Amino acid sequence: MKGRLEIVGTPIGNLADLSPRAVASLEGADVILCEDTRRTRALLSAAGIPGGGRLRAFHDHNEGILEDRLVGELLGGSVVVLVSDAGMPAISDPGQGLVAAAAAAGIEVTVVPGPSAVLAGLVVSGLATERFCMEGFLPRKGQARRTAFELLAAEERTTVLFESPQRLAALLVDLCAQLGGDRRVAVARELTKLHEEVWRGTLGEAAERWRQVEPRGEYVVVLEGARPPEVVEVDDTEIVAHLRGSIASGASKRDAAQRAAADLGVARRRAYELATRLG
Repeated sequence: MKGRLEIVGTPIGNLADLSPRAVASLEGADVILCEDTRRTRALLSAAGIPGGGRLRAFHDHNEGILEDRLVGELLGGSVVVLVSDAGMPAISDPGQGLVAAAAAAGIEVTVVPGPSAVLAGLVVSGLATERFCMEGFLPRKGQARRTAFELLAAEERTTVLFESPQRLAALLVDLCAQLGGDRRVAVARELTKLHEEVWRGTLGEAAERWRQVEPRGEYVVVLEGARPPEVVEVDDTEIVAHLRGSIASGASKRDAAQRAAADLGVARRRAYELATRLG
C-alpha cells in the first residue's frame, strides 16, 4: 500500500498560528522533512509533539539527492510530512521537485494550508490584490538582476518580493532607480511576530528611509504594479493621411497599409480597407 506526502504550512513567526490539522499531521508522520531540524524540533516541542528520530534535513543542497529515496519510502507505505522553516513549503523553499516526483509515481499528495508570508504581506500592504505575482528573492547581481528589474518595470500586477536585512536598502535603491520614485510600495518586517511593522509609501521615500534606518528582521516587499500604457485612439483621418504619404512616395496600397498599421499601431485590415477606398 502506497504512503502519502503531506505538505504542511507552519507559522511564519507566531507559534499560535499552527493549526490543529497541522498538529495532527505532524503527530502522525513517519518522516518529517525540514530545512533545519533544530528549528522544526523547537516547533514540535512548543506544540507538545514528540520528534523522536523522525526529523530529516531536506534543503537546497540535498533535495535532488534524496528525492528517489523518499519516493521509494512513499511507495513502501510511509507517511512523509514536508515543512519549511516558516510558511508554506516549496514557495522559495525546497519541495517542488519532491512533489512532482511523488505525483509522477502515483503517490497521494495532500496539503494542510497554513501561514504564508506571501499572502500575509500582500493583504496587509493596502495595494491591489485582484492580480498579483510572487518573485521571491531577486538575483543578486549581473545580467539576471538587470533583467529582473526590466520585467518588474513593465509588470502591471502587484509583485511580492522577499529580502534579507543585509540587502534591503540596496534593493530599494535599485527599485527606485529602475522603476521610478513614485511607484507605491509596502515594506513589512517580522510579520506575525512581536515587532511586526508595515511601512507604506513610495519607492523614493522607502529608499531614503532605509538609508537612515538599519534594517532588522526578515522583509516582505510588496510593489505596486506598473500603470497600463495609455491607449491613443487613431482616427481614420490620420490613417488616410499616412496612407497618402506612403502612396505618394511610390508604395503600393498594400505596402502603404502595412506601413500605416506598423507605424500607427492599428489593425492591418483596417488600414487596408481605408487604402482600397482611396482614389
